[in-house]
Amino acid sequence: MKSIENQTFDQERALYGSEDILALNCKFDGPADGESAFKESRNIQAQHCYFNLRYPFWHDHGLVIRDSEMTPLCRAALWYTHQASIENTKLHGIKALRECSDITMKNCDIVSPEFGWSVQNITMEDSSAESEYFMMRSENLTFRNVHLSGKYSFQYIQNGEFDHCRFDTKDAFWHAKNVTVRDSVIHGEYLAWYSEDLTLIRCKIKGTQPFCYCKNLKLIDCEMEDADLCFEKSEVNAVITTPVISIKNPLSGLIQVPAVDEIIRDDPNSKGEIQITPRKENQCA
Repeated sequence: MKSIENQTFDQERALYGSEDILALNCKFDGPADGESAFKESRNIQAQHCYFNLRYPFWHDHGLVIRDSEMTPLCRAALWYTHQASIENTKLHGIKALRECSDITMKNCDIVSPEFGWSVQNITMEDSSAESEYFMMRSENLTFRNVHLSGKYSFQYIQNGEFDHCRFDTKDAFWHAKNVTVRDSVIHGEYLAWYSEDLTLIRCKIKGTQPFCYCKNLKLIDCEMEDADLCFEKSEVNAVITTPVISIKNPLSGLIQVPAVDEIIRDDPNSKGEIQITPRKENQCA
């Protein structure tokens, strides 16, 4: 690979159409305010680089970004890019990832509204994100140890696996399909409405009116807090380990819960069974 070190680029399409480039300690910044530095490039590595200009990585193939920073002025950083690895990097511009595929991210700091729309095949681990409409309409997601703060996350996604994550978000997983969440914490209102084939295993869930209008919803040994008006018009099979405030008109299935303050049945189509299963205190021999 050709190495470019300790240089500053601010012109339009500074390295357009490049191949086999290693950029070390470079800055993409300056008065010319040029866009699209690496557009239409292949086999690019950027290490310890600073990006303060728009659209640096569009239509790229084979991209590695490490130990770098994309500022809030670096908007729409990666679009239409395939086979990219991003590690130890700040992505702080709006719409930082869109219409990309085969993406791996590790130890990243994301502050980016509308991040990750229509992405195919993304793995993310040991990272944090602040975003609204995070990962909307993306498919084939594998997340581990990711902390998200923001609204309207994971809407319309398909095929997701989430392990040991924490999500502080509202309206998450709306219309999501074929998603499994394990050993995670989810805080937020109106969780997973209209989802299909959603499974949560050993999760802690907090917030009002979760899991309404769901199809084939499964909860396995989950805790719920501040949960009222749960499961309205949902097809649900759930084992809940904590009391809930109220359950309203589950459409079908079985809900096992140690206690519920109120069961609301004012819909004749509500056929879901609610089984109160008080937890037994441990007895000493």
